[in-house]
Amino acid sequence: MKFANFTRRGALGMAFATLAVLSAVPAMAQEWPSKPIKLIVPFPPGGPTDTASRVVGQKLAERLKQPVVVENRAGASGTIAAQFVAKSAPDGYTLMMLATPTLLAPHLYKAAGYDMLKDFAPIATVYDLPIVVVVNPTVLPDVKTLPDLIAKAKTDGGKLNYTSSGPGSFGHLTMEMLKSLGGFDMQHIAYKGGTPAVTDLLGGQVPVMYADLVAALPHIQAGKLRAIAVGSPQRIVQLPNVKTIAEQGFKGFDAVSWGGLLAPAGTPKPIVDRISTEVKQILADKEVQERLVKAGAAAAFGDPTQMASRIRTDFDKWGKVIRDKQIAVN
Repeated sequence: MKFANFTRRGALGMAFATLAVLSAVPAMAQEWPSKPIKLIVPFPPGGPTDTASRVVGQKLAERLKQPVVVENRAGASGTIAAQFVAKSAPDGYTLMMLATPTLLAPHLYKAAGYDMLKDFAPIATVYDLPIVVVVNPTVLPDVKTLPDLIAKAKTDGGKLNYTSSGPGSFGHLTMEMLKSLGGFDMQHIAYKGGTPAVTDLLGGQVPVMYADLVAALPHIQAGKLRAIAVGSPQRIVQLPNVKTIAEQGFKGFDAVSWGGLLAPAGTPKPIVDRISTEVKQILADKEVQERLVKAGAAAAFGDPTQMASRIRTDFDKWGKVIRDKQIAVN
């Protein structure tokens, strides 16, 4: 009998403890935010991910009435930043602007240090970063469309070179997928970063590049590079006369680098939903949209469920390309 009473008391104690924990979550969400929020950027200052983070962070601070402090933790395709955020307290005070290289890094690095599908809570997609196939018009004067490039590559028997911002970069992966779909070959000349790659593209050392729009656009506008295709499903506002890859014989082709806000796994859902709602309103602002366009990006909101689906889809899609092509960076 005493044992039965003890068991009942123990069960009641556990029930009250569980209730206390559950009730603490809404209370935490109601009190949040009560101090500055840290927004981790996995790349150096100045790029589109950094710019998008600062634009959204500034507006988020205004709406939440708390500072949003942008902190750059660059290195190893964003894995250093991702490791830090994955191990941070899930309290809504540490966020990260995910970018495609960091999303795909676990496929490329033997010890990325985080599980992309388990260690984070998706909050909202923020921007798309269009990528574009460009050629040096002096070296390849007759290549004005994607079919022209493919015909040239086939005529040259795989000797034509292309470059990207580095091995395992999104431009590298996309061109490798395109080569498989189109049945042609080109040799990848890897550079350490978009700037040296574009420099040699302009100099004619490498005649083709699958480039981030932000890196290529000024040279396209100056006539030093020719854009022949964009990877987005639809044409982009910065280059309205340049056809998509899908329009040029590859129906359904979709290759867009993108970014969005993450929190550590376990962050209370009310906090995640609150941030997502605020980001939706921020991205609907015309001024914000214009600032992102100037950075070579495009506002692209998606809620937590949509972001989670996009993470899973791109993780699997590009992971297959990496495995099939045996691409690795270490």
